[in-house]
Amino acid sequence: MDTLTHALSGALLGRATEAKTPRADQLPRRTRMWVGFVAAAFPDSDFVASFIDPLTYLTTHRGITHSVILLPLWAIVLALLFMLLVRKKYSWRAFVGICALGIGAHIAGDVITAFGTMIFAPFSDWRAQFPVTFIIDPYFTAIIIAGLIASAYWKDTRKPAVIGLVLLVSYVGFQTLLHQRAINVGKDYAAKHQLEAVRVEAIPQPLSPFNWMIVISQTNGYYLSYISLWRDQIPEFPAPPVNWFAEVNAAYFPVKDAMWKHVARFGAASEANLAQQLWYSDVFKPYRRFAQFPAVYRVDREKNNVCVWFNDLRFALAGRTMPFRYGACRQGTDSAWHRYLLGNDHGQEILDAIPH
Repeated sequence: MDTLTHALSGALLGRATEAKTPRADQLPRRTRMWVGFVAAAFPDSDFVASFIDPLTYLTTHRGITHSVILLPLWAIVLALLFMLLVRKKYSWRAFVGICALGIGAHIAGDVITAFGTMIFAPFSDWRAQFPVTFIIDPYFTAIIIAGLIASAYWKDTRKPAVIGLVLLVSYVGFQTLLHQRAINVGKDYAAKHQLEAVRVEAIPQPLSPFNWMIVISQTNGYYLSYISLWRDQIPEFPAPPVNWFAEVNAAYFPVKDAMWKHVARFGAASEANLAQQLWYSDVFKPYRRFAQFPAVYRVDREKNNVCVWFNDLRFALAGRTMPFRYGACRQGTDSAWHRYLLGNDHGQEILDAIPH
């Protein structure tokens, strides 16, 4: 979930859980909502890891700051900081509850997306995910904003905020039903074509809760399809010039007209052995731990130099260059692999700069 939506959810939660008759030692409404806003944004402070190394950020994002085990610690730390900011006008105890609620709301909001959240960090790097909501969902955000606006209009009651939270939970429940429908579409296709499916997953997509990418995972590859659970006719592709939203909107077909694409995990048969060597190498271990649906993007060769690049199909989206493309290069068959991030398709520059 985007950081702003997280923060707004913390403010709404702060208003919804405000005491009907606050005591003198409790936070004023506006302060409580601001504390909830900041606390719910706090877990994304782990973006500082991106200054160390892009892959370090990728493998540590949604880690210790998103941990339910460390949540009490972070809540106390934030509460103490807020207490100092208000020059001890209120005890840290007045802040700690809403801080914990804000952080908890952030963790819950991330778990329902496809990226995965290490809720048991630092004791486990297992990523919890219940992928029913796209990382930027305008309907999700709109419900929160509507709740905050209604709360500002009806100031004497917390009911608008509570109703907003109920609607938000109901919306996620609706997405959960759609998620199961999308998975069933994949299972039906696998059964009809007698595919040996190791796993069938549905990944939420942008613009509509009815848009899904279905992934049928096999040992050495995947079947992918972009579907709409709402449409009954194939959308017309817009005439050029095509804007991004129109291109994405036209990518999702009705279930009955779904187009399925097969993607080999390790690329073409002639390159599969090389790709597997890299995939199972120590240098690629961090990316191997992160990628859920890895597949070779391409192999670059120049004389004795070779580079192998991997995608994570979890982030395949029409009209957008896939993020988180990593690979490694080496000179000859006996040299060590050197890991790189493939950005802006600058593979040739990397290939030319392989250490000798």
